Amino acid sequence: MKVRLFEIFTSLEGEGILYGTKTLFVRLAGCPFTCFYCDTKESLPLDSGQEYSIEEACDLLDEHLQSKTYKVNFTGGDPLIQHEAVAELAKYIKSKHIPTYLESSCFDHKRFSHVLPHIDFVKIELKTLDSEFVDAKHYSTLLENALECLRLAIASAKTTYIKIVVSAKTESKSFDDLVQKIFKIARPNDLKGFIIQPTYGVAEPNLPKLLGFYDLVYPYYSEVRVVPQLHKLIGAP
Repeated sequence: MKVRLFEIFTSLEGEGILYGTKTLFVRLAGCPFTCFYCDTKESLPLDSGQEYSIEEACDLLDEHLQSKTYKVNFTGGDPLIQHEAVAELAKYIKSKHIPTYLESSCFDHKRFSHVLPHIDFVKIELKTLDSEFVDAKHYSTLLENALECLRLAIASAKTTYIKIVVSAKTESKSFDDLVQKIFKIARPNDLKGFIIQPTYGVAEPNLPKLLGFYDLVYPYYSEVRVVPQLHKLIGAP
């Protein structure tokens, strides 16, 4: 089995419920989607990065893994593009008793279920149609896959949280529709967080818009948080 890696580096987690933790990021190459706010466009081509055997990739993880690292984050691109390789790498990391974290758009619940047993922290990212994630024709299918991933993560008792990226383009109705779909599946006790993440540097939403999104989630989940990307603010990779 081979894996195509774009980069491996240690930094501070800049997003979600574990922001600020020392993290080894394993960025896999390849993503077929087109979110307008994507900040890792160079890793999207399926032939970007460099190809390794799983054994070589595990050696790279050992070389880059620093002491006192809180977790290993499998990111991209989208790591589910190479789900079998991610499962093997995550299994290797777990053998070292280091927590694993999956950062994906959750576009395929079958691939997700293959990786899930080897992941400790699961971010379920739900995208609004205006994210330009995919065209309107295919949006509903991909959304249903992400919602099924949420069901699977909850059923597996994983540490699970929701993230939705919002921008000046995000409409309240589409956001509200998404929130309602989420809480038809998840109870508040099923989640360890609900993160509303504003875009940075492109179509940034203003404070009234962010407060409006917050207010839509609060009746379902009072621990909702608006959290910008920490690594952008401190100039970290």
